[in-house]
Amino acid sequence: MRRREFLWATAGLGATAGLAACGKSGSGTAPGSGSSASAGAITGEVKVTYQQFGNSKIQANFLGDIAKQFSAANPGATVKLQPITASENDYYTKLQLAMRSPRTAPDLAYEDTFLINSDIAAGYLSPLDDHISGWADWSQFKDTAKTAAQGLDGKTYGIPDGTDVRAIWFNKTLLKQAGLSADWAPKTWQDILDAAQAVKDKVPGVIPLNVYAGTGTGEGATMQGFEMLLYGTDGGTLYDKASQKWVVGSQNFVDALTFLQKIYSTGLAPTPQQALNPTWANTVGQDLLPKGKLAIAVDGSWLSGNWGSGGAAPWPEWNKVMGNVAMPTQNGQGNGKVTLSGGWTWAIPKNSQNPATAWELIKLLTAKQGELDWAIKNVQIPVRTDVAKDPTYTKANPTNAFFSDLVESTIYRPAYAEYAKISLLIQQAGEKVITGSADPAAAAQFYTDGVTKIVGADKVLTK
Repeated sequence: MRRREFLWATAGLGATAGLAACGKSGSGTAPGSGSSASAGAITGEVKVTYQQFGNSKIQANFLGDIAKQFSAANPGATVKLQPITASENDYYTKLQLAMRSPRTAPDLAYEDTFLINSDIAAGYLSPLDDHISGWADWSQFKDTAKTAAQGLDGKTYGIPDGTDVRAIWFNKTLLKQAGLSADWAPKTWQDILDAAQAVKDKVPGVIPLNVYAGTGTGEGATMQGFEMLLYGTDGGTLYDKASQKWVVGSQNFVDALTFLQKIYSTGLAPTPQQALNPTWANTVGQDLLPKGKLAIAVDGSWLSGNWGSGGAAPWPEWNKVMGNVAMPTQNGQGNGKVTLSGGWTWAIPKNSQNPATAWELIKLLTAKQGELDWAIKNVQIPVRTDVAKDPTYTKANPTNAFFSDLVESTIYRPAYAEYAKISLLIQQAGEKVITGSADPAAAAQFYTDGVTKIVGADKVLTK
């Protein structure tokens, strides 16, 4: 996600959608060539569903531009944009409800890669392999991105439009006021706690540290928050690939929750009421950071997309004020840093009424020029090799090189259908800790019991 926040409610899900950019067809495959649909078949209306993310109009503007290009090249076709204006936790619930019926299903949907297998299992998505087999551009996509868009059956259900990583953003001015260096570089979790305490002591009226937790920000609390901690512990993981089992009962899990308990119980983090607000991620990126009200944030590579001229909170000085550093491991072990990656895809629902023309629109959206513009304005990490090498991209944002380098050591979430439900358990466990309704050990046991119920006792590994 982006950015990637969701909430299961019975069978429903919620997730954040990413921002986007203005694109044009450029050097990518043009609509009408290299697919199973002939030029004469590019007709009818294509309904496109995506999330309206906060106050930003970047994706709406991008898709509007693409729609004009597509209709101009194909007079018999039209594009109907259907933004879902909803909190991060409601987007996927509403999208899934729409995809269930041919009457309401969009022809093209914006899908987070971590939910692909859940939506495949629910029967919502169509495989795209027949289209891909005749599409020359597919060779430009990185193998890791292709894998992220695959189902457990080996088929491809979405065309990726970018990836991301997570790290620490910090306000150099605020840290200097707290007596810290402008090139602050924490090596352990304790270094982060010490810096946050210094901010609390010396810079009143500022939130020292934000690490997402609880159900309010959905997958953001899981991925930008808890998993950045868990995978920074020695051997910490959610899933053991060797045994093909979900890991429960580990000290690593308790340690990650204990870090959350420390910062939320000592005033180093926002209040639980703030953290549990469904719009908290928007508040962080579009209000607190630009206004100097938050010193340190564990967040995504896309964050500066809020601050450009087309973003939700234009902030021309952001690069002079904000610094970046990799999230350290718990005690500096291993390579000393941890990050996780996600990503989004364009997918065709099984109940689409115009899948052939929807595929032609995907080709325009994910052509080189479209993905180049998207990567630049949405502050994405490209998944096409030709885009990643383009000097226009590398020079577009001063953080692009830093975040792109982190991809080499990134971790991807377990790509299994159960993950969505397990992620909700992580959010609930974190919420118990930050609100004080359970200590880390009890919250970890809650997680163990929940995972065992979801996957079965034979699919869990106790460490």
